[in-house]
Amino acid sequence: MVIWLIGKSGVGKTTIGRKVHEQWKAISPNTVFVDGDEIRRVFQHDRTDDAYTITGRKKNADRIAALCEWLDRQNVNVVACVLSLFHETQQWNRETYSNYFEVFIDVPLEVLVERDIKNLYKPALAGKVKNVVGIDIPFEPPLLPDMTIDNRRDGICADVVAQTILQQAQVLPHSRVNAA
Repeated sequence: MVIWLIGKSGVGKTTIGRKVHEQWKAISPNTVFVDGDEIRRVFQHDRTDDAYTITGRKKNADRIAALCEWLDRQNVNVVACVLSLFHETQQWNRETYSNYFEVFIDVPLEVLVERDIKNLYKPALAGKVKNVVGIDIPFEPPLLPDMTIDNRRDGICADVVAQTILQQAQVLPHSRVNAA
Protein backbone atom coordinates (compact mmCIF):
# COMPACT_ATOMS: atom_id res chain seq x y z
CA MET A 1 0.00 0.00 0.00
CA VAL A 2 1.12 3.56 -0.69
CA ILE A 3 0.01 6.46 1.50
CA TRP A 4 0.77 9.63 -0.49
CA LEU A 5 0.86 12.91 1.47
CA ILE A 6 0.44 16.01 -0.71
CA GLY A 7 0.89 19.70 0.07
CA LYS A 8 2.97 22.82 -0.42
CA SER A 9 6.31 23.32 1.33
CA GLY A 10 5.93 23.86 5.04
CA VAL A 11 2.47 22.29 5.49
CA GLY A 12 3.78 19.47 7.69
CA LYS A 13 4.03 16.59 5.21
CA THR A 14 7.33 15.30 6.53
CA THR A 15 6.44 15.67 10.21
CA ILE A 16 3.11 13.91 9.79
CA GLY A 17 4.57 11.38 7.34
CA ARG A 18 7.30 10.37 9.76
CA LYS A 19 4.66 9.72 12.44
CA VAL A 20 2.55 7.69 9.98
CA HIS A 21 5.67 5.70 9.08
CA GLU A 22 6.64 5.15 12.72
CA GLN A 23 3.17 3.89 13.70
CA TRP A 24 2.69 1.75 10.60
CA LYS A 25 6.18 0.22 10.84
CA ALA A 26 5.42 -0.82 14.44
CA ILE A 27 2.67 -3.13 13.16
CA SER A 28 4.05 -3.83 9.68
CA PRO A 29 7.88 -3.85 9.52
CA ASN A 30 7.87 -3.86 5.69
CA THR A 31 7.11 -0.12 5.67
CA VAL A 32 9.39 2.61 4.30
CA PHE A 33 9.40 6.40 4.31
CA VAL A 34 9.96 8.30 1.05
CA ASP A 35 10.38 12.08 1.19
CA GLY A 36 10.57 14.25 -1.94
CA ASP A 37 13.44 16.38 -0.60
CA GLU A 38 15.42 13.28 0.39
CA ILE A 39 14.92 11.70 -3.03
CA ARG A 40 16.25 14.89 -4.63
CA ARG A 41 19.38 14.59 -2.47
CA VAL A 42 19.83 10.86 -3.13
CA PHE A 43 19.73 11.37 -6.90
CA GLN A 44 21.53 14.73 -6.58
CA HIS A 45 18.67 16.27 -8.53
CA ASP A 46 18.69 19.24 -6.15
CA ARG A 47 22.01 20.40 -7.63
CA THR A 48 20.92 21.04 -11.21
CA ASP A 49 19.87 24.42 -12.58
CA ASP A 50 16.42 23.13 -13.52
CA ALA A 51 15.77 21.13 -10.30
CA TYR A 52 12.92 23.34 -9.11
CA THR A 53 11.41 24.32 -12.44
CA ILE A 54 8.21 22.64 -13.60
CA THR A 55 10.34 20.28 -15.72
CA GLY A 56 12.64 19.42 -12.81
CA ARG A 57 9.70 18.94 -10.47
CA LYS A 58 8.03 16.60 -12.97
CA LYS A 59 11.24 14.57 -13.25
CA ASN A 60 11.40 14.23 -9.46
CA ALA A 61 7.69 13.36 -9.21
CA ASP A 62 8.09 10.65 -11.86
CA ARG A 63 11.08 9.22 -9.98
CA ILE A 64 9.17 9.09 -6.72
CA ALA A 65 6.10 7.52 -8.33
CA ALA A 66 8.26 4.88 -10.06
CA LEU A 67 10.16 4.15 -6.84
CA CYS A 68 6.86 3.70 -4.99
CA GLU A 69 5.61 1.37 -7.74
CA TRP A 70 8.76 -0.72 -7.46
CA LEU A 71 8.37 -0.99 -3.68
CA ASP A 72 4.63 -1.69 -3.93
CA ARG A 73 5.25 -4.59 -6.35
CA GLN A 74 7.49 -6.10 -3.66
CA ASN A 75 4.73 -5.76 -1.04
CA VAL A 76 6.56 -2.97 0.77
CA ASN A 77 4.30 -0.35 2.31
CA VAL A 78 5.23 3.24 1.50
CA VAL A 79 4.59 6.57 3.18
CA ALA A 80 5.46 9.17 0.52
CA CYS A 81 5.63 12.91 1.26
CA VAL A 82 5.49 14.82 -2.01
CA LEU A 83 4.46 18.26 -3.28
CA SER A 84 2.64 16.33 -6.00
CA LEU A 85 1.84 19.13 -8.44
CA PHE A 86 0.71 16.90 -11.25
CA HIS A 87 -2.81 15.53 -11.37
CA GLU A 88 -1.73 13.02 -14.00
CA THR A 89 0.75 11.56 -11.48
CA GLN A 90 -1.96 11.28 -8.85
CA GLN A 91 -4.21 9.50 -11.36
CA TRP A 92 -1.36 7.21 -12.42
CA ASN A 93 -0.83 6.34 -8.74
CA ARG A 94 -4.50 5.38 -8.35
CA GLU A 95 -4.36 3.19 -11.44
CA THR A 96 -0.97 1.61 -10.71
CA TYR A 97 -0.47 0.90 -7.01
CA SER A 98 -2.06 -2.15 -5.41
CA ASN A 99 -3.67 0.10 -2.80
CA TYR A 100 -3.40 3.90 -2.76
CA PHE A 101 -4.50 6.41 -0.14
CA GLU A 102 -4.06 10.10 -0.91
CA VAL A 103 -3.90 12.69 1.88
CA PHE A 104 -3.98 16.41 1.12
CA ILE A 105 -2.47 18.54 3.88
CA ASP A 106 -3.96 21.98 3.43
CA VAL A 107 -2.59 25.22 4.82
CA PRO A 108 -3.49 28.59 3.28
CA LEU A 109 -0.60 30.40 1.62
CA GLU A 110 -0.89 33.38 3.99
CA VAL A 111 -0.29 31.05 6.96
CA LEU A 112 2.71 29.45 5.20
CA VAL A 113 4.15 32.89 4.48
CA GLU A 114 3.71 33.87 8.13
CA ARG A 115 5.36 30.64 9.37
CA ASP A 116 7.95 30.49 6.55
CA ILE A 117 9.65 27.51 8.21
CA LYS A 118 12.06 26.98 5.29
CA ASN A 119 12.65 30.71 4.63
CA LEU A 120 11.21 30.20 1.19
CA TYR A 121 8.03 32.21 0.79
CA LYS A 122 9.14 35.68 1.91
CA PRO A 123 12.23 35.68 -0.36
CA ALA A 124 10.05 34.41 -3.24
CA LEU A 125 7.50 37.18 -2.67
CA ALA A 126 10.38 39.68 -2.66
CA GLY A 127 11.55 38.30 -6.04
CA LYS A 128 14.79 36.89 -4.60
CA VAL A 129 13.90 33.22 -5.17
CA LYS A 130 12.22 31.70 -8.22
CA ASN A 131 10.32 28.49 -8.87
CA VAL A 132 8.48 28.43 -5.55
CA VAL A 133 5.26 26.45 -5.57
CA GLY A 134 2.38 28.65 -4.50
CA ILE A 135 4.16 31.84 -5.57
CA ASP A 136 5.38 31.69 -9.18
CA ILE A 137 4.52 28.02 -9.77
CA PRO A 138 0.81 27.36 -9.32
CA PHE A 139 -0.34 24.72 -6.86
CA GLU A 140 -3.60 22.99 -7.69
CA PRO A 141 -4.96 20.90 -4.81
CA PRO A 142 -5.48 17.24 -5.66
CA LEU A 143 -8.76 16.49 -7.39
CA LEU A 144 -9.80 13.40 -5.42
CA PRO A 145 -7.96 13.13 -2.10
CA ASP A 146 -9.11 10.33 0.14
CA MET A 147 -8.57 12.61 3.12
CA THR A 148 -7.90 16.31 3.71
CA ILE A 149 -6.17 17.64 6.80
CA ASP A 150 -6.43 21.31 7.71
CA ASN A 151 -3.06 22.03 9.33
CA ARG A 152 -3.32 25.79 9.64
CA ARG A 153 -3.34 25.82 13.43
CA ASP A 154 -0.19 25.47 15.47
CA GLY A 155 -0.06 22.66 17.99
CA ILE A 156 -1.86 19.92 16.05
CA CYS A 157 -0.71 16.56 17.43
CA ALA A 158 1.08 14.71 14.63
CA ASP A 159 0.66 11.39 16.48
CA VAL A 160 -3.13 11.74 16.49
CA VAL A 161 -3.20 12.90 12.86
CA ALA A 162 -1.05 9.89 11.90
CA GLN A 163 -3.40 7.52 13.72
CA THR A 164 -6.36 9.07 11.92
CA ILE A 165 -4.67 8.67 8.53
CA LEU A 166 -3.86 5.03 9.24
CA GLN A 167 -7.43 4.39 10.37
CA GLN A 168 -8.93 6.04 7.31
CA ALA A 169 -6.53 4.07 5.10
CA GLN A 170 -7.79 0.98 6.94
CA VAL A 171 -4.36 0.11 8.29
CA LEU A 172 -5.41 0.56 11.96
CA PRO A 173 -8.75 -0.22 13.58
CA HIS A 174 -10.83 2.86 14.43
CA SER A 175 -10.78 2.20 18.17
CA ARG A 176 -7.06 3.03 18.39
CA VAL A 177 -7.39 6.84 18.10
CA ASN A 178 -6.64 8.75 21.28
CA ALA A 179 -8.31 12.07 21.95
CA ALA A 180 -6.05 15.07 21.42
